[in-house]
Amino acid sequence: MAKRDYYEVLGVERSADDAALKKAFRQQAKKYHPDLNPGDKEAEAKFKEINEAYEVLSDSQKRAAYDRFGHEGMNGAAGGPGGGYGDFGGFGGFGGGFGGFDDILNSFFGGGAGGSSHRNGPIAGDDLRYDVRLTFEEAAKGCEKEINLVRDEACEHCGGTGAKPGTQPETCSTCGGSGQVRATTNTPFGRIQNVRPCDKCRGTGKIISDPCPKCNGRAKVRVSKRKTVRIPAGIDNGQVVTIRGQGELGENGGPAGDLLIVVHVQPHKLFRREGYNLHIEIPVTFTQAALGGSIDVPTLDKPIRHELQEGTQPGQVYRLKGMGIPVINSSAKGDMFVTIKVEVPRKLSDKQKEILRNFEDCMTGREYEEKKSFFERVKEAFNP
Repeated sequence: MAKRDYYEVLGVERSADDAALKKAFRQQAKKYHPDLNPGDKEAEAKFKEINEAYEVLSDSQKRAAYDRFGHEGMNGAAGGPGGGYGDFGGFGGFGGGFGGFDDILNSFFGGGAGGSSHRNGPIAGDDLRYDVRLTFEEAAKGCEKEINLVRDEACEHCGGTGAKPGTQPETCSTCGGSGQVRATTNTPFGRIQNVRPCDKCRGTGKIISDPCPKCNGRAKVRVSKRKTVRIPAGIDNGQVVTIRGQGELGENGGPAGDLLIVVHVQPHKLFRREGYNLHIEIPVTFTQAALGGSIDVPTLDKPIRHELQEGTQPGQVYRLKGMGIPVINSSAKGDMFVTIKVEVPRKLSDKQKEILRNFEDCMTGREYEEKKSFFERVKEAFNP
């Protein structure tokens, strides 16, 4: 199958800058990330395609070759090793200059920048991922959980400048504050101009001669603090609570990332959940099923009394409206489905057996409608 255009894969214009490329990549990659789409082969394939596209377009040298020669330039046809463009082969999966699958995970959930170069423009902060474990009741009713949030925050000592209080960062004389320098390379196909981060200021556009003693010129410090997060009622296993702007700090005025709370719900000993509905199986005696009567039905709050119909059959299901799981961010609730399990008595005494025989002798056969219907069907089947 022919490869799609890399710009089309990321959904950006060919003139998109580095910030736009990264933003588009993060949006697309989070949508199709394997952790959020377990077992989805199509999502996994799209994630690989997005990774490959960003790997090329985020590298100025590879992007220049791709813009000029297309996918052929990535297969060694446009120079290959020794041809001035570097080695573009072998990164179709999660390898290559972007840093591999682990770096993809880190870029989403609290790691580094995935191997991409620093730029002088605004860069969004990375997302942070935390896993929380909930009981069945906590997920159904909602709760608050305290987590240990470890992230970078702006250094209060220097006000986030990275420079010692009373001083200011200076504009880099090498790149003029752009954070980038241009270099021209002669190749068999002509002159190619490459843009790379400035080595002197490391792509920041600023030089800090007298760094802040608190943050050592980083402009931010690593802090650990306890944070209470609210888990909404009705959340299910594997769902994610997103808290905007509570991830890692952005750079150069870019927005902070998000805090992703991934929920893991323990199974319940009685209830089984399907969507917002609850299912439970309740055993009753033969007498209760035949004569009807009241039974206690457990719910997430407290047991309720429910009336069995006379002649309740094994496997019969009663629906209790509004007794299920709350719908997230809504006043609505699912239903509870009660399946009746008629338990046949064991280890009967002689007296009990005699009573049952007398009971059976009193039956006319009309009381067992399903039995009568079954044997009529048998008769019709063998005596057409």
